[in-house]
Amino acid sequence: MPEPQPDHAQWIRDALQTHEHSLLQYAGRLLRGDTDRARDVVQDTFLKLCRQPREKIDDHLAQWLFTVCRNRAFEILRKEGRMTPLNDSDLAVRAAEAPDPAAGALRRDRLSAVVALLGELPERQQELIRLKFHSNLSYKEISGIMDLSVSNVGYLLHTGMRTLRRRLGEMETQTRESLP
Repeated sequence: MPEPQPDHAQWIRDALQTHEHSLLQYAGRLLRGDTDRARDVVQDTFLKLCRQPREKIDDHLAQWLFTVCRNRAFEILRKEGRMTPLNDSDLAVRAAEAPDPAAGALRRDRLSAVVALLGELPERQQELIRLKFHSNLSYKEISGIMDLSVSNVGYLLHTGMRTLRRRLGEMETQTRESLP
């Protein structure tokens, strides 16, 4: 492989700095929390980026990176035949520091409920919601990553969010009704 040009090398470093963390988290979720395999997938993604001409992908870099990462993670899962459902610990996030312990506990309970409800959605909707709200990708970028039309991304995202809101509302209503 020829030595990369200085601007190409800087472009790779900038891409690594900007997207590595999000890609590691994304790959980690796809690979059910296996951080070693997630690192390998992200490394493979950036190695592939090093071999790509900048002008071919610069205008859709994030979409390209997430697509390559996703495809590589699914390739690994297919090879190993290890598709297991996500659980709360896979999706756990650290709650923000809260000055009021009761408010912090309520927020953590609600987050746990949302995570649990998210895990009940179809896998495709879970992935869409994570790409949109965790990785901050546009509908167009998500459509390229998941090989869906932009309108289908919007529909599936809307359906998933509506289902989450409805189920969370039902859960909170039941909780209020069960209080003395």
